[in-house]
Formats: sequence, C-alpha cells, structure tokens
Amino acid sequence: MRVSERGLTRRRFCAAGAALVSLVGSGTRVLGEVKTPQLAIDTHAHVFHRGLKLAAGRRYAPDYDAPLELYLQQLDANSMTNGVLVQPSFLGTDNSYLLECLKQAQGRLRGIAVVDSSVSSQEIIALEKAGVVGIRLNLVGQPLPDFSASEWKALLALVKSANWQVEVQRNASDLASLTPKLLDAGVNVVLDHYALPDPKLGVDDPAFQDVLKLGASGRVWVKISAPYRNGPQGQAFAKQAYPLLRASFGPDRLLWGSDWPHTQFEASESYGKNRRFLNELVTDERERADVLIAPRALFRF
Repeated sequence: MRVSERGLTRRRFCAAGAALVSLVGSGTRVLGEVKTPQLAIDTHAHVFHRGLKLAAGRRYAPDYDAPLELYLQQLDANSMTNGVLVQPSFLGTDNSYLLECLKQAQGRLRGIAVVDSSVSSQEIIALEKAGVVGIRLNLVGQPLPDFSASEWKALLALVKSANWQVEVQRNASDLASLTPKLLDAGVNVVLDHYALPDPKLGVDDPAFQDVLKLGASGRVWVKISAPYRNGPQGQAFAKQAYPLLRASFGPDRLLWGSDWPHTQFEASESYGKNRRFLNELVTDERERADVLIAPRALFRF
C-alpha cells in the first residue's frame, strides 16, 4: 500500500492499520503450574481524532484520525501487553481525550499529560486516579522554561509529591543543561527519542556525550524510540547510540516506544517496522525482554 507524503486520509490510515493486524498472541512464561503474561510495554504513542479542539500556536496538526481502537490493534498485532499514551502537543493542555482512552483501556494503558504550570494539586490527583503518571514538556521550537520561577517550582513540587516523571523532548544541546535543573527539583526525568543529538554529528555530538553522563544520577531514563527523528540515517545512528546508552544508563532505564502513529513520518513508518527494528537494535533476546519490561515500575503497571 502506498501512501501520499501529504498525509494519510482517515480511510487510508485505518486500512493501513487493519492490514497490519495479524494476531500472534502474547508471550507467556511458566511459574510452576501458573502461566503469567510476559510484560512488553510500549512507552510512547499518541491517539487523537480530527474532531478534537486544537491548541493555539501549534506547529502541526495531522489530517487523519488515530483512535484508541486502532492503537490497541497495533499492540495486539505486535505482542505488546501494555502501552503509554503521550498527550500530543497539538492538543495542548486539554487532556480529556487522553483520559477517556485510559478509562476505556481499563488499566492496560498509562498516560503522560500536558498541564499548565498553574495546575492545582486537586487536578494532579484527578489525573493520577485516571492513570496519568507524569507530565510532558515538548520544548521543540519553544522558549526554554525558567525552572527557578515560582510557578515552575510549584509545578515540579507537585510532580515530585506524586512521584511522577517529567518527560522532555528537546535537542541534546539543551537537555544537557535542563535535565540537571529538573533533577535538582527532585523529579525523575525521561528524555525522548535518543535525546535528539545533532543529526550531523550523531553520537559524536558533545551534547550527546553530556547526556550520557546523566546516567550516573540513576533518575534519568532515555526512550529508544523514533530513530527517524534523528535524521535520514536514524537507524544507523541508533545502532551506534544503543551500546553507549546501555553502558551509561543500563537496559533497565532505556524505554522502547513505537512513536505510533509516527506523525509527519506516516508515509514511511509503521508500528511493525519499528517493533522489528528493536530486534535489530537489541539482538540478545533476554536483554530485549528486559528493555520491554523495564518501564513497569516507572509507569506503575
């Protein structure tokens, strides 16, 4: 099936998803006479539809639907037991669809919300009860926040009290200076998409080398997700980056994510393609299983 680079229509997107679905069953392991499912967690995906209100000042909005039902099909088709829904930046702080999807999934999914810095403790509690376990700061193309400002101190204190994570998407050159400030606030930090070093430099980017040093904190996780967001040679970069990340952070703090539905890369990417790439990236089967189960505590599965 060929898809126009201009984006997927709803019909084409749903058809593409249906074509992927060939249920292979979830893996199991035997403990005595009891069979229990081997957890395999996708830590980064988005759901949305075109009827949702879009955030002002958004940089991008898709022209197709990526509903919960289709995402759950991707999990089933690829033997993934659980997933994490990350609030898309183009929906801003209206997390209502995210919460609706978490409720429908009945515990199979967790959420990462986007909130105003003025969010109240009552709102944090309500989000937590719904299955949210952290906040996202998508800072691509945005001014860098001043974490020393009173509103940020208050927000990070709420995040810390909830034992949530702060998930950050930003280029590595800024992450190297931003992350220590978040750690000083006492929160756990998750860095998106291999920490996004300069695509021209890859693992030789001095900022990426600085990110590797953050592994010593024991409170930073890195998502080995969306290699295509690291330039046209993204897979080659990922294969160079993984052993370095593994040495610095350990496989228990590397988080695989599908990045479904691969916004702005829909024409070239699919869930199955990205899941198969994980097998190439982490060739040892036991280590790969460790990576897929590692998010269990952080995301409270």
